[in-house]
Amino acid sequence: MAENSGTVAVTVKEQGNVPLQCPKLTETNYTMWSIMIETVLRAYGLWDAVDPVTGATVDEKKNYTTKAIILQTLPEDVFLQVAKHKDVKEVWESIRVRYLGADRVQKARLQTLRSELEKLKMKDNDTLNDFSGKISAIVAKFKTLGSNLDEEVIVRKFLNSMPKKYLPIVASIEQYSDLETMTFEDVVGRLKAFEERLKSHDEKDEDQVKLLFTNKEHDDRHYGRGRGRGRGFGRGERGRGRSSGRGDKSGYRCYECGAFGHFANECTKWNDKNEANLIEMEEPALL
Repeated sequence: MAENSGTVAVTVKEQGNVPLQCPKLTETNYTMWSIMIETVLRAYGLWDAVDPVTGATVDEKKNYTTKAIILQTLPEDVFLQVAKHKDVKEVWESIRVRYLGADRVQKARLQTLRSELEKLKMKDNDTLNDFSGKISAIVAKFKTLGSNLDEEVIVRKFLNSMPKKYLPIVASIEQYSDLETMTFEDVVGRLKAFEERLKSHDEKDEDQVKLLFTNKEHDDRHYGRGRGRGRGFGRGERGRGRSSGRGDKSGYRCYECGAFGHFANECTKWNDKNEANLIEMEEPALL
């Protein structure tokens, strides 16, 4: 036996010296511990010592080998409590009762687990991995209490707990799949594929929004500079007009004669020209 980070390496020579890691039992990990110990014992062909066939006799060597594997994983206080039992079946049952209670307590815990499973809903910020892990944990607790949930019950509970964004794939599964034969792993895999598709669409939408904002910022900067130049030019013209003085017309050009200093309606050359035209028109009449 080798102890490392809360695990025990168990080696059974009859199985070719292949070590399997077993967790140390603590106050909080009984469910995980019992599942792992059962798996290891089944791998070594020793589980029938813990759960023998009715009327069958357990080989003494197998009984003590199995008992030794289990005892190595126990804390000292639990070890001292169960070591007095001769049969490994009694050792296992003593540990189970210590951590799970007697039958009456087990029934109460099963009822609590059923209520917990019924109330369980996937939140918008949960991932499918997180939520499926919660359901799997409850299913494992049912198993350690000696009860099993039907696969169909687990599948339907999982589908009924999905938020609105998963309704299209949930409706598709319920309509076109046989829920009575579908496994929990299968339905989780299908919803994960749908979740990945949602993520890809969200990323495309986000890229398009970023592009729109980038174009808008570019347009704002471009037209903003143009409006700034127009306003600056206008202020400059008005500034020069005020600097010339209210009665100073030296900055204005006459459109009639082209000279500076007066307006076209004040142009004397325009008046002189009109008078000349009038004289030319009147002379033939006088003659």
